[in-house]
Amino acid sequence: MATSQGPMAPGPSLSHDWADDRSDTRLHGYTSGTSAVPLTQAQTEHSAHSELSPNRTSSSAQRTRSALGLHPHAPIDEEHDRGPQSELLWSRIRTVLREPFAEFWGVAVMIMFGDGSVAQVLLSTGQTTAPGGMGFGSYQSINWGWGLGVMLGVYVAGDSGAYLNPAITFTNCLFRQLPWRRFPMYFAAQMLGGFVGSGIVYANYISAIDWFEGGLRTVPPAEKATAGIFCTYPQPFLTTTNQFFSEFIASALLMFVIFALKDPSNNGVPKSDKWFPLCLFFLIFGLGSCFGWETGYAINIARDLGPRLMSYAVGYGGEVWSAGGYYFWIPMVAPFLGCVFGGFLYDVFIYTGTSPVNTPWLGLKRLNPSHAMRARRERVRREKEEGIV
Repeated sequence: MATSQGPMAPGPSLSHDWADDRSDTRLHGYTSGTSAVPLTQAQTEHSAHSELSPNRTSSSAQRTRSALGLHPHAPIDEEHDRGPQSELLWSRIRTVLREPFAEFWGVAVMIMFGDGSVAQVLLSTGQTTAPGGMGFGSYQSINWGWGLGVMLGVYVAGDSGAYLNPAITFTNCLFRQLPWRRFPMYFAAQMLGGFVGSGIVYANYISAIDWFEGGLRTVPPAEKATAGIFCTYPQPFLTTTNQFFSEFIASALLMFVIFALKDPSNNGVPKSDKWFPLCLFFLIFGLGSCFGWETGYAINIARDLGPRLMSYAVGYGGEVWSAGGYYFWIPMVAPFLGCVFGGFLYDVFIYTGTSPVNTPWLGLKRLNPSHAMRARRERVRREKEEGIV
């Protein structure tokens, strides 16, 4: 029985959140922790030869964005921000919430390609009209779908950092100085993106689901279950420990490799971030090919819980929560722990830039209350310098 494979999605490529790992002098942020121009103030290709005005975003929008933990200046061209359209209500809303909107649509696009690939493979099983007479796709088709979905989602959400995964967002708050106040807003946008993206797939395939299941809505391990189109379900022989470890190790690998890809001092990766989404495609494809069978490699709470809520809402019933020995909590918890562990390992053994790990006692000194207060004051000072108040 096919289960819904696929990830999580990863981290950014085109935003101030991911740092100054760029060889392109127009793009700087903070992955290496050095002082640099935030990427939200970087010029686009269109405006590369014009100077951006410090007053280009209205004062009210700046205050709102700062309160939300965003950089006060929205990452858009000056002529777009200050043009006649900037007086429209929706334009002002879009300016304030540009990055959360980007995360929402990045996740939605990722889910539509990923869940869509699962739907096509599962629902066309045995179709004799397909080339070869065995249906329209295979397990590797699913891995291709998720890899492409992640890559295209990163392109869509470039201005937000394209985290597309709350666990990756959290890990960057912990290790790469992403403002913590940004996490709740990104988390909500990513969860909604997963819910809406899977809902669009369901609406597209509802007739095929009715035909395949005979009008029922069932959950694995039922013979013709279709709930696996939307969220992940484990193989029936796995223990809870096996389930957890499968998601944990895939999440740790995901974060470890993403940190490697974003490390400006790593000579083994392309120096242009234009290659980053393609690298992520291969990363996700590889995770699915090598670690995806047992649990479906959710490695992302937004990719799993959002669609699971959607499937529950459209009639798959309470079994979406009880299946696999109440497996649903594992894709909620394991990706956070796995990503933090993977990020920690990279910083301990390879990364030489600014990180809590590269402080006395591998960052454990920050558990000391007095040191924690000093660190907090430093973080507040840095955020004020960026205009985040």
